[in-house]
Amino acid sequence: MTEGVTRDRAPGLAFAFASALAFGGSGPFARPLIDAGIDPLHVTWLRLAGTALLLLPVAIRRRHALRAHPWLLLAYGVFPMAGVQAFYFAAISRVPVGVALLIEFLGPVLVLAWIRLVRRAPVSRAAVVGVVLAVAGLGCLVEVWAGVRLDAAGLALALGAAACQAGYFLLSDAAGRDVDPLAVISHGAIVATALITLLARPWTLPWELLAGTVRIAGVDTPAMVSVLWLVLVSTALAYVLGVAAVRRLSPVVAGAVAYLEVVTAIVLAWLMLGETLSPAQIAGAVVVAAGAFVAQTSVAPAPAPDHTPPAPSRSPRTPPPDSPPRTRHERTTTTHRTPPGGGGDPHTDLRRYCA
Repeated sequence: MTEGVTRDRAPGLAFAFASALAFGGSGPFARPLIDAGIDPLHVTWLRLAGTALLLLPVAIRRRHALRAHPWLLLAYGVFPMAGVQAFYFAAISRVPVGVALLIEFLGPVLVLAWIRLVRRAPVSRAAVVGVVLAVAGLGCLVEVWAGVRLDAAGLALALGAAACQAGYFLLSDAAGRDVDPLAVISHGAIVATALITLLARPWTLPWELLAGTVRIAGVDTPAMVSVLWLVLVSTALAYVLGVAAVRRLSPVVAGAVAYLEVVTAIVLAWLMLGETLSPAQIAGAVVVAAGAFVAQTSVAPAPAPDHTPPAPSRSPRTPPPDSPPRTRHERTTTTHRTPPGGGGDPHTDLRRYCA
């Protein structure tokens, strides 16, 4: 699919916004688990493994997708689902979280560059402006200037997360509408879980903490509530909605709208975890929302179906309503057939085919 074609704008935007909200809720629900003493990589493993287990019956029922699109399913599990998580957590061990987050969300910029430079497809000005605004707003949102320290390895890891995020949008677009989103997500989750298991070593996870409680929005809540939210909403539902959004919009536009994920995460952290928002973060949230709005205007709405009834067909023997009745000689002349290869005015015959 290329930029500039007509997409299903209204449902695509609805899916994109819902996906951003679902993804954005992962942080506020994962943070209480981390504060309780569970390693971030273990939280990621719980998220992916739970999704793989939940969607295992779906993967079995759609096992034909393994034969039809094996490389797509493998790539989706390696890059969008496992790669983003692994590179991001490795990056924040070397650079500030705000810097890593800003670089990771350069993914839509990489998508824009890929479509323009590699596919050589036109990209609308509104999409470019929207992505640029979203990146600028994200910089304010994460207050990237606070505590900046450069580390070459950390920056490279964050760029790896950005590349994997770009792969999420491009692979979702390349799948096309003939590939079932549930098949992509279910098999991708299995592949991602297998890869993250090697890094997370879940046998070292403090399982007893999952039987306890965590504090969410000032209320003691069972830890499994956070795990179930991460699995059901922030992973399974979020990825399915995201794939559906990219198919109906475009990778560039869906990527710009996805910046609302960060806005959602920070607002929910303010409401649920009591984290305060600075004036710069509020301004950044507004700019990100503006960028997403500008980007979505580049999607042309699907044309309305033409309900105009077709004109009634008229037999060539039937004279127009206003024409005088023909004489017997005229009717005889009209119905006379010219023998092949001879007779007839060539200019008259030409006018018959050009009328």
